[in-house]
Amino acid sequence: MHVLTSRSSRLPLAWAELPDRALRPDEVRVATRAVSVNPVDWKMREVSLLGFAQRILGPRGPFVCGVDFAGEVIEAGPKADLSVGDRVVGGTDFSRSQRGSYARTVQVRASQVAVLPPNVSFDAASCLPVAGVTAAMAVRDHGGTHRRPGSRVLVLGASGGVGHFAVQLARIDGAAVIAGVCSQRNTGLVQRLGATPIDYGAGDALDAARALGPFDVIVDAIGSTTYPVRRCKALLAKGGVLVQIMPMPRDYLHLAIPGPVKTVLGRPSRQNLAPLVAHLAAGTLDAVIAERLPLGEAERAHELSRAGRVVGKLVLTADA
Repeated sequence: MHVLTSRSSRLPLAWAELPDRALRPDEVRVATRAVSVNPVDWKMREVSLLGFAQRILGPRGPFVCGVDFAGEVIEAGPKADLSVGDRVVGGTDFSRSQRGSYARTVQVRASQVAVLPPNVSFDAASCLPVAGVTAAMAVRDHGGTHRRPGSRVLVLGASGGVGHFAVQLARIDGAAVIAGVCSQRNTGLVQRLGATPIDYGAGDALDAARALGPFDVIVDAIGSTTYPVRRCKALLAKGGVLVQIMPMPRDYLHLAIPGPVKTVLGRPSRQNLAPLVAHLAAGTLDAVIAERLPLGEAERAHELSRAGRVVGKLVLTADA
């Protein structure tokens, strides 16, 4: 098993060879063709809550980065309902003692992947497991946009990985108003995806958003340092929810008590990936890819992700 690993956030990712684990009956081994980058990837390398959880719950031995992947099944256990050659997309899960996806092959349960139709590329599919599932859980599971057409939705960070999917899913669900906060250079993209763009460089973005509210759902993909919880809650309609994608320690009290503030981090499964794959196949959902890099350049991809200016997703390709 050829993987990218690092023993410390101070050390760069480097290739290493680890032994393959025997497949369990319900598992598949997948040759990766594309891997997308999420902030959670580099956050688990650092001294953080995620990094601590990975070290406690994750597999023993070197830490292998990554969650998202798309590729081809090369081996299937006897109870796995997939076949060698199937094109799939999925996500690894360290809490199940699975290594990360920055690798030539990954090993996961069959229930953690969805089959890809021929017209969906590995690159586009690899963007779905964390960002797409998180966006769907934010606007649909918490926001209920699929149950109430005509919702008003505000997305903070509308051109980013989670944000650009949240805008599109709200549009698919028939939201009456979708406001998307972004930089001036990304207003055209956000408008194309289906939102009314709000340029945060042109003034106070939350003040500008007020004219389009009150909102049934606010998806905060940036954080409360920029958009304080108190100010976001003031923009909510009665019964509305504020979904924080990256809560800060200061937000934990809001999350601990019953109320409108929620948080979510998508856990990929066949059940929640299959609808997103179907939208990709139908052309109703677009995975915006900022840049494609070889898998061996993952360290550079992490530097770009840390800078916080990525439009859509970064994708690492195994065959580049």
